[in-house]
Amino acid sequence: MKDYLNYKDKICVVTGASSGIGLATTEILVDLGAKVYALDIKPTPLKEVTYLEVDLNSKESIDKAFSKLPNRIDAFFGVAGLSGARSNYYKTFTVNFIANKYITDFYLKGGMMQSGAICYVTSTAGLYWDKYAKEFEDFILSSTWEDMIEVLHKQAKADTIGVMTYPLSKRAMNYYMAKTAIELGKAGIRVNALLPGSTDTGMTKEFEVEAGGNEALISETGLAHRLATPEEMALPLVFLNSSMAGFITGLPLIVDYGNDALIKLKLKKDRMDLKVASKFLNTSLVQNILKKQLSTLDEEEKEKSKKDEEII
Repeated sequence: MKDYLNYKDKICVVTGASSGIGLATTEILVDLGAKVYALDIKPTPLKEVTYLEVDLNSKESIDKAFSKLPNRIDAFFGVAGLSGARSNYYKTFTVNFIANKYITDFYLKGGMMQSGAICYVTSTAGLYWDKYAKEFEDFILSSTWEDMIEVLHKQAKADTIGVMTYPLSKRAMNYYMAKTAIELGKAGIRVNALLPGSTDTGMTKEFEVEAGGNEALISETGLAHRLATPEEMALPLVFLNSSMAGFITGLPLIVDYGNDALIKLKLKKDRMDLKVASKFLNTSLVQNILKKQLSTLDEEEKEKSKKDEEII
């Protein structure tokens, strides 16, 4: 049988490889015979890969991890991300966007051979990236990690909740993906993005609180009426970086079981077509409302810990 995906012995780097979509992606790549380097702040449960600890909120940690990688990378999977419910504005945006841009600009652009492939996991929360580009264009134009951090500090205070920077960071990634696809296309390197709908991962509870409950989160899954599994997102992600997708680049692939189609046909309300970098969202009034909503996460965690102690 012909190997259409062509991953055997390919050097693949996956961020966020220890859980959720990243772990599912890593498992598939291992099955396909790839040589996988799993980057995460927590160890991966898979023994068949090379695990490298990395904190994507730290330039120094990224540099240390990439110094241990092979000089040639065949495929990069930028899966790691934060919801913003448990991290501030700075950390959420840095992990979701700045780290990916830095890795691509300083390592992938010079470390990938022709026929290399890059795919970022963004989100359907990052739709309308072309319409609201002015909200994040300063980040796109920044050439260094330090420049991006400076722009970030001008945009919000250190204690600003990270919830509203989640869609901003995902829009910025979708825009950056398209821009980079054009830049690297002449070198034969493809760049795409996977835009997952609501998926059952370790951040599900966080997204439930942000969406306004489990039913609200599931309402964003189109015709499925259930959360997607991590594997249902990992499979198209692996496809995009494979030889089967050899003529696909610059594509923001929406994987939401028809939710976007329902919106475009005006069969359901569109919640994503709005500005997300408004200064109003950083006011004390809005921040206090968000803090109150997110406090339920801490209460649930305390209750769970209490029950676990009782069991022990």
